[in-house]
Amino acid sequence: MMGDVRIDKWMWATRIFKTRTVASEACKKGRVMIGQSTVKSSRTIKVGDIILVRKPPITYSFKVLQLIEKRMGAKLVPDFMQNVTTPDQYALLEANKLSGFIDRAKGTGRPTKKDRRVLEDFAGPDALDDFDFELDFDTVD
Repeated sequence: MMGDVRIDKWMWATRIFKTRTVASEACKKGRVMIGQSTVKSSRTIKVGDIILVRKPPITYSFKVLQLIEKRMGAKLVPDFMQNVTTPDQYALLEANKLSGFIDRAKGTGRPTKKDRRVLEDFAGPDALDDFDFELDFDTVD
């Protein structure tokens, strides 16, 4: 059994972040929380802690099952953490993917002609023709 493990090392070892530097930066920016308080990268964790990691647009939740400092293979990750993210967060992620470039990020510039055509195909009047069901507004129960 390990002693104390820093949160940035644990998040890197369990592959939540690609590098330890990125994990430390997330802590500095206030994107990592335990309970309702943000934590520094030097904060030690213990088994049973629920770590909240905000990666916009959603907040992931991970439960610490075991402590580790060294990076491991991806197949071993479930032995050390449990993803307890709520389904509504994943629904938010899916909705964000569906919106695509409609909600464009600031600074990305104007849409290209190709972007405009894709948007018109997606939201145009013929968009309802792709569905297999019939809309019947006349029936009232």
